[in-house]
Amino acid sequence: MKKENSIILFNQKKVRRHWDDNKEQWYFSIVDVVAILTESINPQAYWRKLKERLKKEGNETVTSCHALKMQAADGKMRFTDVADTEQLLRLIQSIPSPKAEPFKLWLAKVGYERIEETEDPELAFERAKRVDGYGIPVILPTSKAGDGAQTGYDLPVIRAIKEAVSADVVASGGAGKLEHFYEAVQAGATVLLAASMFHFGIIGIGELKDYVRGRGVTIR
Repeated sequence: MKKENSIILFNQKKVRRHWDDNKEQWYFSIVDVVAILTESINPQAYWRKLKERLKKEGNETVTSCHALKMQAADGKMRFTDVADTEQLLRLIQSIPSPKAEPFKLWLAKVGYERIEETEDPELAFERAKRVDGYGIPVILPTSKAGDGAQTGYDLPVIRAIKEAVSADVVASGGAGKLEHFYEAVQAGATVLLAASMFHFGIIGIGELKDYVRGRGVTIR
């Protein structure tokens, strides 16, 4: 996997990011995030003032941030301050914005999407615990091996993550029959996702609701 820059969208707003293959993590442009959260006409100035204030307060997150070259609006590669996922989650807490919570949910997903956590479940659990500390209300672990296989959700992963965090855990990837949904609920999942089963008419949504309700599960 090569180091690379890319652009992703949050509510149609661009966020520049850079993948560091050595550290195996994404770095995001802080100014881009500030622009989204504050809608400031001058996000660079907003970030400079915020960074100065946080430094005076002894904020360790700010002092550990660094700069990387990313493509600017004029097409040239310029240095801009960046932060990894965990650093950014901390910084967001210092920016008053109604978009903060949905942005944190979005960041919790895209911040780790290139990491093959299915190859190292312990890594997934540790990351889930760290993200849980920033007020993320929902965590969605997806079994890449089980996705579309219809052999059942990854119950050990769901159970382990639920025991480690306070957030709701989503079961995603692997449902193939009615019993799989109830098994996921018993493992600790509070949100159930399925796609192919409904698309191909294997199970109806009404049928599923009746099944889980019949086993004492409350549906919101």
